[in-house]
Amino acid sequence: MKLNTKDYEAKMVKAVASYQENLATIRAGQANTAVLAKVNFEYWGAPTLITSMADIRVADSKTVTITPYDATTLKAMEKAILASDIGITPTNDGKVIRLIFPQPTEERRREMGKQISKMGEEAKVAVRNVRRDANDKIKDQKKKSEMTEDEVKVYFTYFAQLQRFEEASTALQAAFSHKILRHICNSAG
Repeated sequence: MKLNTKDYEAKMVKAVASYQENLATIRAGQANTAVLAKVNFEYWGAPTLITSMADIRVADSKTVTITPYDATTLKAMEKAILASDIGITPTNDGKVIRLIFPQPTEERRREMGKQISKMGEEAKVAVRNVRRDANDKIKDQKKKSEMTEDEVKVYFTYFAQLQRFEEASTALQAAFSHKILRHICNSAG
């Protein structure tokens, strides 16, 4: 019996993509609309994403503006942003909500670096788990004589080459950490 390698590869791609999406939601001192990607508010009794009910734009490098399509939802959106974990207090002028991104302190940058490392490790573990599951499946099929020794070697080699997904998450982690921590090194020198 042949093993469908595409399923395992798709799971690895999904793990790295999920890590990349999580990195986008980290507030790194510059205006970023992705921080609102998971913020819900109550609209007609149902939880609704702010991103689906408002025009969200980066006004300048430190400001995001949120213009609700329905002006009656302004207060509910503001409450949801305050209740969320993005850590920014919104300002409301009656028509538009503004999020002003402060420059992170050195302590906050170090905290973000730890958060990035933790998420990176979780992504690597997810990729390793997929690879381990595939290797276990190969061993199981070999034990049941559903796969020849040559096929086993081919599949083990193939999954060993999928190390690139783990390396991709490591590269993402390094690039984002460098971006966050660069300011600390510049101010320390």
